[in-house]
Amino acid sequence: MKALLIILSFLTGSIPFGIIVSKLFKGEDPRKVGSGNIGATNVARAAGPAAGLITLILDILKGAIPVVIAERLFPSSSFAFLCGLSAIVGHCYSPFLGFNGGKGVATGAGVFMAFNFKAFLMGLLVFATVFAATKIVSLASITSALSMPVWILLLTHDAKKAFITLLVALFITYRHRENIKRLLRKEEPRFSLKKD
Repeated sequence: MKALLIILSFLTGSIPFGIIVSKLFKGEDPRKVGSGNIGATNVARAAGPAAGLITLILDILKGAIPVVIAERLFPSSSFAFLCGLSAIVGHCYSPFLGFNGGKGVATGAGVFMAFNFKAFLMGLLVFATVFAATKIVSLASITSALSMPVWILLLTHDAKKAFITLLVALFITYRHRENIKRLLRKEEPRFSLKKD
C-alpha cells in the first residue's frame, strides 16, 4: 500500500499543469517562451497572469494532497514527506514530458503547507521579502526553500522533521543550479511578464 501511494504521488506530481492550463488559455507552450520552465511564473508569460495563478494553485495542490492522504492513512511524518518528495520529483522529472519538468517550488510549497502550515507561512514571508527587495523569483524561491528547515525546527522542535525538510529544500535548490550560476554572474533576470 505504501509503495502504491509513493507511485501515485509521483504520478500526481508529474501532471504538467503549466502546459495544460496554458493550452486552455490559448497561450503559447511555456517551454518555448521566457525561461522555458513549466512553472507558474513562466506560464504567466506564456498565457497571462490568470493562467499563471491557476497553475500555481494546481502545482501547490499536487504537492499538498499526497502529504494529506499519506498522513491520514499512515500517521508518519517521514512517510508523508516521502510521498511529498515523490510528488516533487514527479513534477521535476515528469514521464509525460520525457522526464523533464519544472523546478519544484510550488509543489514543494504544497508539501510544506500540508506538513506545517505555520512554517509554510514563514517561508512565504521570506519569499515575499526577498522578491520585493530583488524582483528575482529564483533567488526568492531558493532562499524561501532553504529557510524551511529552520522554521520547522523552531516550530516543532523536531530535528528529524527539520532534516527531512532540509533534504527537500536541497533538492529544490539543486533544480535551480543554472539559476544559481546566473546569480553568481549577476546575469539572472528580474521578474517580467515579457515573453522574451
